[in-house]
This record gives sequence, C-alpha cells and structure tokens, in this order.
Amino acid sequence: MMTPDTLIRPSDSLRHVRYEIRGRLARRAHELERQGYEIVSLNIGNPAAFGFRTPETMRLAMIENMAEAEGYCHQKGIFPAREAVVMQQQARGVTGVTAEEVFIGNGVSELINLVLRALLNDGDEVLVPSPDYPLWTAATTLNSGRAVHYPCRPENGFVPDPQEVARLITARTRALVVINPNNPTGAVYPRAVLEGLARLAERHNLVVFSDEIYDQMVYDGAEFIPMATLVHDTLCATLSGLSKIYRACGYRVGWAVFSGRTHAATDYLNAMDLLSSLRLCSNAPAQWAVQTALGGYQSIRDLVTPGGRLYESRRAIQTAVTGSRFLRLTPAPRGAMYAFIGVDEGELPGFDDQQFALDLLEQKHVLVAPGVSFNVPYRNHFRVTTLPDNATLNEVFGRIEDLLAGYASTQAAAGHTVVEATTRFK
Repeated sequence: MMTPDTLIRPSDSLRHVRYEIRGRLARRAHELERQGYEIVSLNIGNPAAFGFRTPETMRLAMIENMAEAEGYCHQKGIFPAREAVVMQQQARGVTGVTAEEVFIGNGVSELINLVLRALLNDGDEVLVPSPDYPLWTAATTLNSGRAVHYPCRPENGFVPDPQEVARLITARTRALVVINPNNPTGAVYPRAVLEGLARLAERHNLVVFSDEIYDQMVYDGAEFIPMATLVHDTLCATLSGLSKIYRACGYRVGWAVFSGRTHAATDYLNAMDLLSSLRLCSNAPAQWAVQTALGGYQSIRDLVTPGGRLYESRRAIQTAVTGSRFLRLTPAPRGAMYAFIGVDEGELPGFDDQQFALDLLEQKHVLVAPGVSFNVPYRNHFRVTTLPDNATLNEVFGRIEDLLAGYASTQAAAGHTVVEATTRFK
C-alpha cells in the first residue's frame, strides 16, 4: 500500500545512463543564475546562445511552407528533405543511395537512439571512441547493449589506432561508432585511419555509425572524408543534421543515411521504419529548411577560415593556452566547435577535473564540462566550446588561470608546511 512517504523510483534501466553535460553542474549553474549571478556557459555547443543565427534563407523556406507542415508527414520525413540529403551524399561520392535509405529525425540525438534500438539485443557490444560524445554510450546502455570504449589517446592527437580497435572485437560486437570531426576533441581523422576502420568493420560485419554532424567545420586545410565513401562491404549509417553547420539546434532536424550493403539489411531498415512510425514523424516545419540549407550558400565556410568568427575564437583559445602555466592543447582542434584542454599534472599533481569544474563554477561563474563526462580514464581534461567571442574567451581563461594559480599556491603552502614539520622532528 502506498503511503505519503513511499518513494517513486525510476527504472533500473537508467542506473548506468549518464549525460553529465547537462547534469549536476548544469543544474547548479541554473541555481546560481536564479540567484542573480551571470554564468558563462561553455559546456554546450549551442550557437544561438552566443549570437549566431540560422541563415535567413532557411528561416524563409520554413515560413513559406508552413501551410504544408500542419499535419503529420511520412515517418521517414518529407521527400524534398530526403532527396536533398541524397544529392549531398552523391556530390560527396556516395553511391547507391535513394530517398528510401534516408530517415529524418528530431535531431541526430533521436536518431542515435533509433539506430541502436533497431540493432541491439541484450548484451550486444558497440565500439565507441574514448573520449566520446556521451550520448552514444548512454543510448547503447539504454538499449540493453554494452559500450566498449576504444582509446583515442591524447599523445596520438586523439586519433584512434585501428589495430587497437581490432583487439576489442568479440563475438558480441555489432557496431562501430566513428565521430569525425570529433566531439569533444576537435580531431579530424586521416584517410588512412578511416580506411583501416572501414576494412575492420567489413571483415567483422559490423554496422558503421558515422557521426558527421560537424562535417564542414574544419580548419587550416584539414580534410573531412565521408566514411560512406570508404565503407562498401557492410552497412554504413551516416548521421548529420542542421544543428551545428547551419546553427539551427532548436529546429531539431537530423538525418541518418544508409549506404553500403543495404540489400543485406532489409530487416534492419524495416525495424528503423517501424520505430520511426511509432513516433509518427519528426518536426515537420523545420524539414522544409533542409533543401535550402544543403543546396544554398554554405556560410559555414566564412566562419571557419581566417578572419571568420569560429576560426578566430579557436585561435584565441590556442593563444590563451600557450600563455598558460598550467594548460596544454596538443594538438590544436582541427574541426568541430570545441577544445579538449589538458591540465599539466606536473604543475598540479592530483588534479581532479570534476572538482575543478565545480570550483570554477562556484568561484569564477564559468561552466565547463569535465573530461570524465566523455568516458575517459584520466582526470586532467575539460571541454569548452569555441563559440564565444574573443573578449569573452580572454576573460574566461583569465579566470581559469586565477583558479589554477590558487591551486598551485595552496599546494606549495602545504608542501612548505610538510617540509618545516619534517625539519623540526629531525
């Protein structure tokens, strides 16, 4: 019998599901904002929060087609949007794709859940990069699978080694996740590495999930190579959308495009169709912006070249880190909108990224994502977005340096105390 004190408990399936980017620290930041403090939130890549606008042509396309978007659309999405995605893939060298292999979702986030739910049985394993975008790990766990993290080591520029990945494959491995350009590190994978991962997936009949939401966001000549151009003898799902390149996070429009051995994946694609049907359809009005976005002027190029705002913000972070006694950024991010910054443990032994993030929020009113949020085994990194303007970034890194200098002073004082006590007892 229920009593007033009886607790309503959540599902056990959520016990190991984590998404710290919007977790405890973010909740504390909201509390501080309600108390009147101004918080600089660098934990999420949300362009609108820093003054970026969705291109006007996309806004007009959505408005002009609003009358066509008042009812449910096809569960896979409207045909003009899916056809525009097909044309983009074809222009990139991906063959054999039609609108039937394209699923429009409420952002890539929903599609990550759908592609895994359609595939996994209890205990199936998914190879996920470490560091990762943590939704991949959370969605694998939520759908009764097991995320097996393959290392993308800082000393290797956060680029994986296909041979290391190969050693993690077991009889239960079903899929390989590739995030390129990478979130959180900004790494852009070389062709040889991508080819090695593609051949590995083909040998073991693994589904490749290629998260390419930052596909055109590359710097200083870095080359983005679509995974679907390399994967032929197994199934490849390319996931992308409007959120980042087109600064339209709130539109909630993403897509999954299936290529490669689609003829051997009929049942799986039917399962995707079923799951898409169960949620009726994705956001209909915003889908009308897809054709205009993909076929129109690619304004992202103005932002990621010298003089562009994203390029210059990235450079401001590099300059701040170079001038820091405590911070390291090797290599510099070559893509995406983040910097995954290391703290020199030689200068600050025992550094703890979560305690640092909490102290930075409470004392300096800056919100960052601690590295442990991205499923890494080390505790000396944190992620910031490169979206703020240079003045904001300079202020933020000044506050970070002050906090770290305070840590160093405290450690030095504690060390002197230990030395003096040892001397007195000799």
